[in-house]
This record gives sequence, structure tokens and C-alpha cells, in this order.
Amino acid sequence: MPPIRARATVVGALLVPLALASPVPASAAPAPAPAAVTVEEARLDRAVPQEILRRSGFDAVAPRFARALASARSYDRAEDVVEHHASALWERAVDRAQGRGPALGDLSLDDDRPLYWARLGMTRELRQWQPESGLSDARRAALLDQLERSSRGQDSMDFPGSRKGNVQRIVMTAFDPFTLDRDIRISNPSGATALALDGTVIRTAKGPARIEAAVFPVRWQDFADGTVERTLRSKLPRADVFTTVSQGRPGQFDIERTNGAWRGGFPDNDNVSRTGAAPVSDPATQPQWTSSTLPHTAIVAAPTGRFPVYDNTSVLEIPAGGTAPVRSPGGPTPGSTAREGAGGSYLSNEIAYRATLLRDRLGLTIPGGHVHTPVLQFGAGNTTEITDPAFVRNRLDIIAQVREIIRVAAGA
Repeated sequence: MPPIRARATVVGALLVPLALASPVPASAAPAPAPAAVTVEEARLDRAVPQEILRRSGFDAVAPRFARALASARSYDRAEDVVEHHASALWERAVDRAQGRGPALGDLSLDDDRPLYWARLGMTRELRQWQPESGLSDARRAALLDQLERSSRGQDSMDFPGSRKGNVQRIVMTAFDPFTLDRDIRISNPSGATALALDGTVIRTAKGPARIEAAVFPVRWQDFADGTVERTLRSKLPRADVFTTVSQGRPGQFDIERTNGAWRGGFPDNDNVSRTGAAPVSDPATQPQWTSSTLPHTAIVAAPTGRFPVYDNTSVLEIPAGGTAPVRSPGGPTPGSTAREGAGGSYLSNEIAYRATLLRDRLGLTIPGGHVHTPVLQFGAGNTTEITDPAFVRNRLDIIAQVREIIRVAAGA
């Protein structure tokens, strides 16, 4: 069934003229030197990201944004430019994934990588922008934050109207590509699924259900800064089901039963490591574990697609009174300290932990939890090309199976 909301096709992302606010006085806005590019942004100059942008038609996104930003003569105008272009990028990526608008380039429509690399082009332009009137570090950070939220769909997860017609509401989250220093060609099937499903309506055993999706960065600091809670705090109370989705192990789906309050230190997309308890508000009441409430038995038993689906209960814990971590296949034991949730100790575990902790702190009883997809693999022998038929087929199959898993979860 097609989406019940229409999305405007964005081709040129042209700005509607707006009245200029008063310029920021130079004395009120110190003009520090433009910030250095991040580790993520520096990868943009490599051949693969440039090819992905060119072959998707997203290579003009950052230059167009830079020109609009250069014409901004006030901070208010810069805010308008950032919000408009960032939202337009998200809408354009969703439209492309769902077959709306012109399909520029020869890269398959299901590809999530153009959004990722185009966003980094925009953040790099904004990070280095130096307006004549000056720009404080705090105001630049606020603009970067707006760009991130709007280009990820985080501020457009809307369920329009009332519950008339008994349409269920489903919240889904996904991630950027990661481990790019291992293979810069990497795509993340969870991000591709978010683009394919955002704003769509599926039929479940309980009737129609609308999916709203957003993508999150693979960066420890963003999570410490509360990006998950800020995005989901107003969404979960209006949802009937939620699922956090990320890429997991080769050849299988895992429905992760338990999430742990521990960061294992694996480097993020800025090559930053963090080890220790996940930083959350009110740490005095922070539990070591949170639990999925997805209908695990129904999902595992359903014929959702070609990949096997497992109910994963194993965790790594320090038992009460102990000092060394041990593997507990059946889940955490009373009083234990978390070292890995069922989904590990990386940001996939952390988003599941934060979302389910938020659910519990809000007093909600809705089904929710984490789904790990198979690793998206290239065809045999492909070590250099950015795509191939097997790669596309694997991604499409994963997208379709996530849709079916969500359908089962909403209908159980």
C-alpha cells in the first residue's frame, strides 16, 4: 500500500526568499577560525565516496548548500538555510528509495550511502563556513546539530492526524554505515531499510500500521549528548510498537532479548573509543540491564524471509560477587553487572538500551526492542567495485525481511 502522506520531490532544493533578520554584531559573535574537518568528513576526499555521490546524483548537494550558506547575511538566515537543505536531503533520500522523483545516476535506488556521504559534505561545508559577521563556536554547534537532526529524519517522525481508522504507529531507528576504514564501500542495511519504510503503511494482522523512521550516527559522543532520548521521548508515548535496527552478524537476523549498560570501546566513525557505563540521566537509578518486549516467539516462528531469525538471549556479565566476566547463554543472573547485552557492547546495544530504558522510565508497556540484520555482503570476488548484483539483491532481501519482522511484531 502506498504511503498515506505525499512527499515533495526535491531536485534543486531551491530556497524560498525569506526576510533577512538583523545581522549579528561582530562584537556579539567572535570569529574563531573555522573548525578542522572530522575524521568522518576527511574520508569524503577518497575515490569511493566521490563515485557514490556522482553515480547517485547527490554530488551537487554539498556545493548547492555551500552557495546558499555563503549568501546568508545573518544567523537567522543561516538557520533557515540549514534547516531547509537538511530536511530536503532527507526527503530526497526517502523519495529516491521509494521510487519517487527522478532517479539520477545508475546506483540502485535502495542504496543508503548517498545520504550518508552527502550529509558529510554538508557538515564539512558548515564546519568551515566563516561569515563576515562572525560566528561563535556555540552557534556553529547549534547549526550543525540542526543539520544532523533534519537530515536524519529525527525531527520529522510525525504521525499525522488522530488514531481514526485504528492505524497503528510504529517507530523504527537505524544507523549510518560504519567500519569504513576496513572497507569504505560499506552500506548499512538498517539505514537502507529506514529510507525504504519511512512514512509507509503496512498491513498487519491487526490492521494497517504506519512506520516512521530515523537514522542515527555511529558516534559515542552523540549518544552521550542524549540524541536518542531527545528524538524518542515525544515519539514513544504515541507509538504502538518500536524497533531499533542495526547490522549484526553474517547470514542471520537476531532478535536481541537483553540490553546492557556497558560501552565496550570499539572505535566509532570518528575513530573514538569509549569504555564504561553508558552515560544516562539519573545514573543513580540506572539499571544494568533492560529487556526487549518484542514478540520473540512469533517473530522467530514466522516465515519472514530467506535469512534465519534467532531469539538471542546470551549476555556477558560479571556475576554478583564476582570479578571476571562470564558468558551466560540464558540471560543475566540476579545482581550481575553488564559487560555485553545480547547485541554486544557497541552502539547497537546502546541504542536498544537507551530506547527500552526510556520506555520503562516513561511507564510505557508497548512492544519494543532491537533487531540485528545480517551483514550486507558484496558478491564473491568483488573487492573493489562499489556495487554488484549480489550486493543489491542482499540489501533488498534484508529490507523486505525487516518489513516482515515489523509486520509480525505489530500484528502479534
